[in-house]
Amino acid sequence: MNARIALGIAALFTCATVQASKPAKPDIYNQSAWSQPQKPFRIYGNTYYVGTKGLSAILITSTEGAILIDGTLPKNAPMIEANIRTLGFKLKDIKLILNSHAHPDHAGAIAAIARDSGAQVAASAKGAKALMLGGDDPDDPQHGEAAPYPKVANVRSVGDNEIVHIGPLAVQAHYTPGHTPGSTTWTWSSCENKRCLSIVFADSISLLSNDTYRYNDPAHPERLDDYREGLKTIASLPCDILVVPHPDAIDFLSRAAQRKPGQNDDPLIDAQACKAYAAKGQDNLEKRIAKEAAEKPAH
Repeated sequence: MNARIALGIAALFTCATVQASKPAKPDIYNQSAWSQPQKPFRIYGNTYYVGTKGLSAILITSTEGAILIDGTLPKNAPMIEANIRTLGFKLKDIKLILNSHAHPDHAGAIAAIARDSGAQVAASAKGAKALMLGGDDPDDPQHGEAAPYPKVANVRSVGDNEIVHIGPLAVQAHYTPGHTPGSTTWTWSSCENKRCLSIVFADSISLLSNDTYRYNDPAHPERLDDYREGLKTIASLPCDILVVPHPDAIDFLSRAAQRKPGQNDDPLIDAQACKAYAAKGQDNLEKRIAKEAAEKPAH
């Protein structure tokens, strides 16, 4: 992993743009928070957090089966499975596994969890391709830098705006390419005491890449166009509770820890959260474009 990506990985927690300085290269599998245990908890209604301190995994449940979004790192599979059991659910309850984007820190454990649960795996068209390649996707901005992970067999392709169903559960896909070509934001509704809220699992908005990839590339105008359209999509979504692949990017776990039984104002509920997240992504993009303009063209 080169210094550009090493710095970018640290920046995931702040959604900052890659900076000019070049610190020592960290190993992405040695990010302590990414594999640090987190007690699973109810986010709202039938939606639960089952990830680690540094990587989100979300469980949506029903009496007819459950949906899991993301699996985190390959080595975290037993931890995610244990979190699901701790909440009183069985692995076989999971009927469908969805993915935000096909990098090892979010898709790495999917193959193992799918095997152990018997669940089907689904992703966007380009996301499905990357999952079946174990992340070895030449169209990925981080191709050659992001670590490989176990390939996922027979991934179902989900179309843009398509709704996937498991029993009464209905989760909608929204293509938001940029961080990867197959990046996907997922939305659904969860209800509690007759109050239903819109929940958004918005994909990462950082622009990390290898040394040769350019977002502002005249030969690939779709890169900027797609990224901008994805941000518009996120900003436009009904959004009472926002979740993202790296919870620290929006202080999700710290806000969840502030909740108290019986309190009226839930720190996780913020109808402006998606708009603010998209605005941060737009700022990231403008900084990246400026940085690329100041650099010599890649060869």
